[in-house]
This record gives sequence, C-alpha cells and structure tokens, in this order.
Amino acid sequence: MMLSVENLNVFYGHIHAIKDVSLHVKEGEIVSLIGANGAGKTTTLQTISGLLKPKSGTITFEGKDITKTEAHQILQMGIAQVPEGRRIFANMTVKENLEMGAFTRKESAAQLKEERKNFYDKFPRLRERKKQMAGTLSGGEQQMLAMGRALMANPKILILDEPSMGLSPLLVKEVFEMIKTINQSGVTVLLVEQNAKMALSISNRAYVLETGKITMEGDAKELLHNESIKKAYLGA
Repeated sequence: MMLSVENLNVFYGHIHAIKDVSLHVKEGEIVSLIGANGAGKTTTLQTISGLLKPKSGTITFEGKDITKTEAHQILQMGIAQVPEGRRIFANMTVKENLEMGAFTRKESAAQLKEERKNFYDKFPRLRERKKQMAGTLSGGEQQMLAMGRALMANPKILILDEPSMGLSPLLVKEVFEMIKTINQSGVTVLLVEQNAKMALSISNRAYVLETGKITMEGDAKELLHNESIKKAYLGA
C-alpha cells in the first residue's frame, strides 16, 4: 500500500474535526474523497501532508510511519499537495513558480530545466506565458501552474484539494483531463473535490466523508450510480 491512514483523530481546540478516519491509496490509483463543505476533507489532507498533527491515529507512506514527520520532510519523501485556492506566487513569473516547486530537490540545474521543458510540452499554454506574472493568469491557467509547481517536486503521490473551484465548466473539464494525464504518467493521485460527478468519473475508488467520519467507500463507478450518493452530491 502506498498510503495508509488508520483511525485518524484531529481536533481544533475542543472541536473533534476528524473522527477515526481510515483510508488507503494504492500505487497508480486515483482516489477521491468527497463530501459537503465542512465535512473535514481539507483537514484530512493537511494532516496527511504534515501541516496538522493528529491527536491519535497513524499515517503510513510506503511502509514508513510519517504521523509525526514535518511537512517539508513529507514533501521530500514524495507527497506533494496542491492547496485549495491554488496559492501560487502571484508576483513571480510562471517559470519562477515552477522553480520554487523544485526547491527541495538536489538534482542539477540542467536536469530540472529538462523537467520544466517536459512540463511545458504537456501544457504548452504555460510555455507561452513562462515570463508572465502568475497573478495575471486566468483561473484555469493558475490551477495548471499550481499543479505544475507541485509536480516539480517529483512526487510519488499528488494530493489535490478542490482543483475545480471557481472554474467554468469548460476549464473544469480541462483540469480533470490534466489530472488523468498526470496519473497516466505514473503519479498516484488523492483528490478532494466538490464536483463529485467529475471526481468519481475519473477515480478508481472513493470515500465519502460526513461530519468528520467516513460513511461510505468503494469502487468509484459504483458510487457514481449509488442512489444515496446521487441525492446527496450529484443533484439527482
């Protein structure tokens, strides 16, 4: 198992935000975590990334316990997160943002330059804008850049928090195509997404989080046709 979360409990002061959450992600999968606003999805991701520390429970990555590991060390181990709201460096260029994504790596400048070239080959729109200030990009381009910046860390698993937020339907489709491309290139994906229909349509498996608890899990395509999921999250 690439990533395992067992009986995770996270508190904000006296508020019990995450309650005995367990989930796992196998190498090569796209796994979605869906649920309403306030269900605890972002808190779960931030705890996996080391930005929050759980009160109890265990997080294991490639067989190693990372529950108490610091966030920058988790990034170096191969877990990169694209945060909700993208959070690109608006006053830096596209190229500089991508360079920042590689700041923990020890490879030569020539090798990192080659990786940037490979990224631009996949997403030529950003090549055209590599000298442009990131804050002047469209919402869809900013999301692509945020994902590209995370990929420059050379992750084994990419964690995405609400990648379609604030985007038009056309751009949402484009971002999800990008997620599939990233996964096909060999990167495992853990995805939190309000657009449950799109998330389930590209995922292998999924978990449903409600008020801090996992209430359902299974094959994503089966959940896509589950009546209770349809009523709660798909507008049926």
